[in-house]
Amino acid sequence: MSQRIRKAVFPAAGLGTRFLPATKASPKEMLPLVDKPLIQYVVEEAVASGVESIIIVTGRGKTAIEDHFDISFELEQLLRERGKEEELKEVRAISEMAQVSYVRQREALGLGHAIYQARDLVGNEPFAVMLSDDIVDAETPALRQMLDVYEKYDAPVLGTMQVAGEAISRFGVIDAEEVGDGVFKIKDMVEKPPFNEAPSDLAIIGRYILTPDIFDEIERTKPGAGGEIQITDAMRALLKKRPFYAVRFRGVRHDAGDKLGFLIATVEFALKRPDLAPEFKDYLRSLKL
Repeated sequence: MSQRIRKAVFPAAGLGTRFLPATKASPKEMLPLVDKPLIQYVVEEAVASGVESIIIVTGRGKTAIEDHFDISFELEQLLRERGKEEELKEVRAISEMAQVSYVRQREALGLGHAIYQARDLVGNEPFAVMLSDDIVDAETPALRQMLDVYEKYDAPVLGTMQVAGEAISRFGVIDAEEVGDGVFKIKDMVEKPPFNEAPSDLAIIGRYILTPDIFDEIERTKPGAGGEIQITDAMRALLKKRPFYAVRFRGVRHDAGDKLGFLIATVEFALKRPDLAPEFKDYLRSLKL
């Protein structure tokens, strides 16, 4: 019987250089997608999947994230006085969504290193890792789809999607055999391979379900691609000791950590909003592209 996943780790200490100057003094995780910060979409996905405890790995200049998930007495008081009950409910819901705790990553030494900072808060139990610039628009939350596979096999599970052509070199890539519809047993994985050396077109994206023995592997991992401690290297070492699975989830993944991906996600999410879609569609139609 697999142990229930109660905790999710959100690495959020990166510098967000792709969005400078917007991210000079403001965390990239707080960039608004329509009217909600990126990280909130992914926290909501975790909560909708049954996660109770959110662990955010932050760094310098990230206090806006902590403030966002905290209670804002002044704002709530003002909304109450002005009779803005809808907005009050929305703001209050953010601070009541889950138990949120924080740990600092003092130096940006890679994703593996960021996850390692959460070791004491995670303890000796399996946990999820979710990257907030991977926004997955899915009917069944992407993490929930992965948890179904975790519960079946009682083993670590990675989120994956097909990436065509040269772009595969930007990802960790798996070599795997399909064991069910969109479910794969992993044979090997490699971080950012050259296009002609990629073992498949299946890229690892920002959703992971990991077991606590990953922490010992991270501790032993030497800096890899980019001089950083790569989580792929640690998982590859653990793969020699226990099976790993991957899920090609049903849904659309937006790379909101990339300017073009962020713009596309903004348009797609705005078009799903009944309060914005009609006028926004009219505007888009009016563009003589």
